[in-house]
Amino acid sequence: MQSGNVATPFGRRPMSLALARRQAAMAEIKQGKTVDKWKVFRDASAAMGLLGIQSNSLAVLDALLSFFPDTELRQDAQLIVFPSNAQLALRAHAMAGATLRRHIAILVEAGLIVRKDSANGKRYARKGQDGQIENAFGFDLSPLLARSEELALLAQRVMADRAALRQAKENLTICRRDVRKLITAAMEEGVDGDWQTIEDIYVGTVSRIPRVSTLTSLTAILEEMQMLRDEVLNRLEILQNSQNHSTNAAHNEQHIHNSKPESLNELEPRSRKEQGANPSSSQQPTYEQQRPFPLGLVLKACPTIIDYALGGVRSWRDLMSAAVVVRSTLGVSPSAYQEACEALGPENAAVAIACILERANFINSAGGYLRDLTRRSERGEFSLGPMVMALFKANGQRHLKVG
Repeated sequence: MQSGNVATPFGRRPMSLALARRQAAMAEIKQGKTVDKWKVFRDASAAMGLLGIQSNSLAVLDALLSFFPDTELRQDAQLIVFPSNAQLALRAHAMAGATLRRHIAILVEAGLIVRKDSANGKRYARKGQDGQIENAFGFDLSPLLARSEELALLAQRVMADRAALRQAKENLTICRRDVRKLITAAMEEGVDGDWQTIEDIYVGTVSRIPRVSTLTSLTAILEEMQMLRDEVLNRLEILQNSQNHSTNAAHNEQHIHNSKPESLNELEPRSRKEQGANPSSSQQPTYEQQRPFPLGLVLKACPTIIDYALGGVRSWRDLMSAAVVVRSTLGVSPSAYQEACEALGPENAAVAIACILERANFINSAGGYLRDLTRRSERGEFSLGPMVMALFKANGQRHLKVG
């Protein structure tokens, strides 16, 4: 005896290995498992982009779930619905037949439903003498029950990505505002420095903000804008520090003039103690005024140092470890690197080594070059920003374009 809704035949598609694996997974649904069908539908809706389905596909899924009488999908229940195309199209907001069939195929391919074909290709249910459905042919909703945890995790991932994107947009807006105000103030007050170049970099960075942003593309722009803000702040603070310590700077200039000169072409310059430097000098290291750059931007500006890190560079600790290896390779003495760490800070000293490595073919003595940078930093005359930004412009822009 047959009962239920008889529908028109629907075309059969060859079963792929992926579909076969999904059907096998349905047989492993945990005993007694239940899930709210509308909760699963909401999760699938949130994760539609990851599942490769569209809004019309969700309309069809919504209609199919409406033909299942219970609110919960249960492991021990009959999870096959068998509406006719006409009934299904009506509940799917009067969807056209061709559109309906296309989105049914999309749901099947996404692994959210499975076709259970009858011998004649029609959808129906066969009831027993007690009136209960013994067998049904149509659309099996078991994948929704089997994948409920997976769909929930996908939905959480999408929501987290949306929150991160929203936060990145807010951070970029704030950072843009800060940089704009700082540049304007510096130019209006006539602060020493090439602020027009900084202005051009700012305008160029803003022009690359895409209309439709992804988290990856927006994060890259945000990191570059943060680097620009840090560089502007470093320049302003170095200028202020230089003004506040002009007397000490003059004393240091005289001390350097009276000390024995040192050639930058020497591979291993003498240590500070050998030069007669006073370790109890009142001059304070300037690295506190120089904020560390975003690690991602440093690696884009100086990618060569990654080759010297075992397992890659995933943290500042990895970069500093690689810098020690590069220091030895470049012939920089331990004392020169230690002085750089004291003056610039360990993170920025590692960045300096990475920059020197990128320009190694143009530097006669890496050790002497690093010592010169250290002295200039101690006098408040040097910032890593221009060096990193120049290398980033040369090496890093292609990463932004690809992203």
